[in-house]
Amino acid sequence: MLYTILCYNDEDVVWSWSKQEDAAVMARIGVVQDRLTKAGKLGPSLRLLPTTSATTLRKAQEPLVIDGPFAETKEQLLGFYVIDVADLNEALDVARELAAANPGGAYEIRPVALYCPDARRA
Repeated sequence: MLYTILCYNDEDVVWSWSKQEDAAVMARIGVVQDRLTKAGKLGPSLRLLPTTSATTLRKAQEPLVIDGPFAETKEQLLGFYVIDVADLNEALDVARELAAANPGGAYEIRPVALYCPDARRA
């Protein structure tokens, strides 16, 4: 079953890390990613730029395009993983591993209803 692990954190904290701090976190996450890749369980993952680079299209009778993120919150969606695991318990195990590698924030684990792989890679 496919699950997404949505990565939330305070982007002001994450984007203020020094290059060394960021590299250390990414190295710890890389260990988890390597294990998942070798096990055939890691799908696409990405790291988003800060919400200051976001543009939002508000759905209405006349769509409205505005600069900035969708919502003002203390934590922002900074990226996600798609994993292929047996069940929620295994997805939680992966999220726990990622949490041990990456300080702060939260992970939201959600089953995937529809997955369309990158057609450019077909």
